Amino acid sequence: MAVRVVIAEDHTLVREGTRRVLDQCRDIEVVGEAGDGEEAILKVLEQRPDVVLMDISMPKLSGIDATRRIKSACPDTAILALTAYDDDVYVFALLEAGAAGYLLKTVRSDDLVAAILAVHAGESVLSPSVAAKVLRRFTTPGPPVAGANSLTLREKEVLVLAARGLPNKAIAAALGLSHRTVQMHLARIFHKLGVASRTEAVVTGLRRGWLPLEEVG
Repeated sequence: MAVRVVIAEDHTLVREGTRRVLDQCRDIEVVGEAGDGEEAILKVLEQRPDVVLMDISMPKLSGIDATRRIKSACPDTAILALTAYDDDVYVFALLEAGAAGYLLKTVRSDDLVAAILAVHAGESVLSPSVAAKVLRRFTTPGPPVAGANSLTLREKEVLVLAARGLPNKAIAAALGLSHRTVQMHLARIFHKLGVASRTEAVVTGLRRGWLPLEEVG
């Protein structure tokens, strides 16, 4: 079954170009387009897509606020930021609002397709410059997070490898587990930490200081 996608982008030319790229992939079906943040929310509520490609700077409602509201109403919908901005304030606001990935518009078309399929599969996707920002930002430990101490040793091992950017199949190979077992471990981690994606879980762990930076750098 094709991954159902809504494109939220206020520039018509960019939106149409993105759609043409995605329409060439039989594993992806574009089910809606939005030219502003409010329309993005309406399209998501109407179509219940698997993934939303979200720009940051949009009329009426920013991509940050739209992401927050979409994740509240449709927690199973993955948000993949696709933007020209890599400023810290935008990066961390989007990730903390619940985005599962953050790409710059300089991304190659085949990498964009791969990223959409990855976030739909529960992976986290960050542009290299964004990943570096995340690691630098969370070098200072914060207060303990509820649920962190309840993670099992295996769950912590899975999350450390996820923080290194390994996809589920690579985590499974590294730990001698099945792909399905890794998915089950991640699902338990998300539940314990009250998050909905690998990216949120990693950000939470790094921010709170219990995911050792030296193990993920």
